[in-house]
Amino acid sequence: MESQAVTSNAKTVERKLKKQKWNFRRTWQLHVLLIPALILALIFQYGPMFGIVMAFQDYKPWLGFTGSEWVGLQHFITMFEYDYAKQVIWNTLVISVLKMIFGLIVPIIVALLLNEMYQMVVKRTVQTIIYLPYFLSWVILGGILIDVLSPDGGIVNQALGLFGIDPIFFLGSNDWFRTTVVISDLWKETGFNTIVFLAAITAVNPNLYEAAVVDGANRWKQTLHITLPAMLPIIIVVATLSLGNILNAGFDQIFNLYNPLVYQTGDIIDTYVYRVSLVNGDFSYGTAVGLFKSLISLVLIIIGYRLAYKYANWRIF
Repeated sequence: MESQAVTSNAKTVERKLKKQKWNFRRTWQLHVLLIPALILALIFQYGPMFGIVMAFQDYKPWLGFTGSEWVGLQHFITMFEYDYAKQVIWNTLVISVLKMIFGLIVPIIVALLLNEMYQMVVKRTVQTIIYLPYFLSWVILGGILIDVLSPDGGIVNQALGLFGIDPIFFLGSNDWFRTTVVISDLWKETGFNTIVFLAAITAVNPNLYEAAVVDGANRWKQTLHITLPAMLPIIIVVATLSLGNILNAGFDQIFNLYNPLVYQTGDIIDTYVYRVSLVNGDFSYGTAVGLFKSLISLVLIIIGYRLAYKYANWRIF
């Protein structure tokens, strides 16, 4: 009996292999279409990774990778000894954590409020309005914010002046810059994240709401005991996957909004690397700081995927 079972399993495996070969023969053209994308990825994504070696050298462009002096971990040691580098890492953590927290809470609230709207015209209009800023780049939004928040005639400070409040330099004050960054990020990103949570709400079985009404549950209790628990898996997925971006405080946004007056609270790792390496020409030190950030982000992404699989049964691979 065992020999027959082994023979049967071997035949099954052989049939599957033949089927796979046959499928490849039928779809080889589709695999060929992947070759240009694979070549581009190797050239522009994996090829430049060789430049990581600069983090361990005293890199000189005229000497190249082979002629530059090898210094090992010296740049990483310098990074942790340099007080300003620690401040940059702290700024990045504070801004990114605030974005993660409010970027999760606000879209959930907006999605729940939109779900309570019965007038579809109003609901779609509001959804479109809050979604529109997502399509604009930070170059455009940065210019808008600079004009709107200007202490000299900006519409926000004009409105504050009506209440007797002195003009506030939102983009030039260390006390206000982080708050401005977080609020403006919410303005841009809330619409997209809201759609994700609205999709989770639409998947809730309507019979649950009908049963809750029969039991005497009002709209608040329905939201608390039906809608939010149904949204919990996608909330966990979004929250855990955002861990991988904890060191990405938003280069595009910060670069278009910050200035030397707010370096103390607004300078993040990405803008710091840009100035150190591309502006000041210290390629090795800038590469070391960027590599440190990438390694931490990789670890956090792996942790995020594991948490998402453990608590929400969600995985990519």
